[in-house]
Amino acid sequence: MIVAASTACFFELPFEEAVEKIADLEYSSLEIAIHQDENHLKPSEVVERFEHAVLTCNSVRRLNVTGYSLRFDTSGEAFFDQFAKCCQLAKATKVVCLTVDSGEHGTPFNEEVERFKRLVAIAQNHGVCVSMRSQHGHLSGDVDQVSVICSHVKGVGLSLDPSQYIFGTDRPANYEKLLPYVQNVYLRDSTPKALQVRVGQGVIDFGRLISQLEQVKYQRALVVELRPLPDVDHLGELRKMRLLLESLIV
Repeated sequence: MIVAASTACFFELPFEEAVEKIADLEYSSLEIAIHQDENHLKPSEVVERFEHAVLTCNSVRRLNVTGYSLRFDTSGEAFFDQFAKCCQLAKATKVVCLTVDSGEHGTPFNEEVERFKRLVAIAQNHGVCVSMRSQHGHLSGDVDQVSVICSHVKGVGLSLDPSQYIFGTDRPANYEKLLPYVQNVYLRDSTPKALQVRVGQGVIDFGRLISQLEQVKYQRALVVELRPLPDVDHLGELRKMRLLLESLIV
């Protein structure tokens, strides 16, 4: 397994500074967040300035890029067009793993299945993989829904975020049956009342999780995704998380 940090950890900084911070914290790998609602590279810019996007994604100070996290604000054909261009970007920059959001609660289930079938087809045409992100308040926040989608849509994976199955509930969901579908992992410490807390103050059992991933022969990224918290040493938290994860995968 590879310990990486998401550029979304420094969403408030310019992209180049975010990469520099991750390198200074001695991460060897990173995931690039291509989110329309944040300050770094956006899906619309990938479409409009493709060559610039390629140069941006290749300018990561020799860090290994484990994947792209994609977040769009479009729908219909425009959504699929932007996704296809991001797949083209992934192919051009030799990145395999793409993560996308699932539909919010209330999205018709059959509609979501058809959407992911089309995303998988587009991704496979470019030689890349697509995974849905675990998200509280979305279809992917329900373990049973994820299991059905992944079993119905051959080729789709899960970007597992354990926090999303703990936060907002008095009874954390057992996501063990989803482990065979995992293609990416997002990590932070959490409680049922707070999506992110200081490392060590939550209920995430990182050792058990890594052991479970080893059992299904998972060998991809563990992506640290910590957002700044008030009155908390953000850099210290990122460093602490890296050291913890590296100690568990030795």
